[in-house]
Amino acid sequence: MSRSRQLRPAVVLGLTLLIVSPLHAATYKVLHAFGKGKDGGGVFAGLARDAKGDLFGVTTGGGAYGDGTAFELTPGSDGKWTETILHSFCHPSSDCEDGALPSTTLVLDRAGNVYGASNTAAFELIPSENDSWSFQVIYVTSTNGGFVLDKAENLYGTWGPGKYKEGDVFKLRRDSTEAAAWSESALYNFGPGECCATSSLIFDTAGNLYGTTKLGGTSGDGSAYRIFRDKNGAWKDQIMHSFSAGSDGQYPWDARLVLDGAGNAYGTTLQGGIGGTIFELSPSADGQWKETILYNFPNAQKNGGGPAAGLAFDKAGNLYGTTSAGGDPSCTCGVVFKLTPGSNGKWKYSVLHRFTGKDGWSPQASVTLDDKGTIYGTTTEGGAYGYGVVFEITP
Repeated sequence: MSRSRQLRPAVVLGLTLLIVSPLHAATYKVLHAFGKGKDGGGVFAGLARDAKGDLFGVTTGGGAYGDGTAFELTPGSDGKWTETILHSFCHPSSDCEDGALPSTTLVLDRAGNVYGASNTAAFELIPSENDSWSFQVIYVTSTNGGFVLDKAENLYGTWGPGKYKEGDVFKLRRDSTEAAAWSESALYNFGPGECCATSSLIFDTAGNLYGTTKLGGTSGDGSAYRIFRDKNGAWKDQIMHSFSAGSDGQYPWDARLVLDGAGNAYGTTLQGGIGGTIFELSPSADGQWKETILYNFPNAQKNGGGPAAGLAFDKAGNLYGTTSAGGDPSCTCGVVFKLTPGSNGKWKYSVLHRFTGKDGWSPQASVTLDDKGTIYGTTTEGGAYGYGVVFEITP
């Protein structure tokens, strides 16, 4: 859980004043605080939500063996949430093939099966009629980012080392209902200078994949890319943008991109700007992409800085995200923020919540929204027991 502390120094230098819209009338609530007993701790991943409103996630530590958990949070009629440990991970050194330290956001298929990855394996959790869950390893390897499902419910992700030791984009296809009957195919191998694909991938409506690398690109400061099929059906890579530090942004950390209806891509960088950036990439007629900086966190100590995660849209086209640091001057524990588009093309930034430690510390995962616009998220540390929280913000 030291990762969050390592990020803070990058976002407290070179601050300038900026008037930011006041705190919105949003209600913040901790749904669960980790660290009591063996319920897990250190939540670096976001949340998946099913049709019933249950939330699913993973912790990097805690559980029965101290190596992490997969959990479910279920809302009750009294407004309280109940945590259920679906699986406790154990380290491979103990001859346990399921691995340890899960830190990527889970995904659910239409049947309610849950997919994720530990440091050595891709896994599936399958619900049964008596509310119990079965765990099975579906492929022995590790992924740098979370999974995304296509319409046929194949899994796509990134992991290494790949053909050139820089990682690859892969597809996992279920060949039968047998646990081991999944086959892997590499769609694209990153070459020299394309280092370290780390974010979860996303699909556009045409079936192209988009992601980011925390390093690599022409300047070594990270890149945004897309993987697409050429006219012969082969997968190709296009670097949409190479970050170059300064005002351009630097190090899109675990920043999953999001797309709007026009095909523009949005994301964050941990550094660059003043305290990190929020950027938009827009496609041009010539096939190139233009970057626009929407916000650069010029007052990190008050309004947050160092965004380590990606963004989420609501139905109205507003963007939501988190910063790993800044916000409360005495804590610099991070914030939850909202970006609202204006008619003049400008975006208005507002802070929805400033973390103070007891209510969470250093969120480093994307938030999830339900149909009513309620925001759900996680923090890596803090809370009543010091090991992170799951939170809710009601607009």
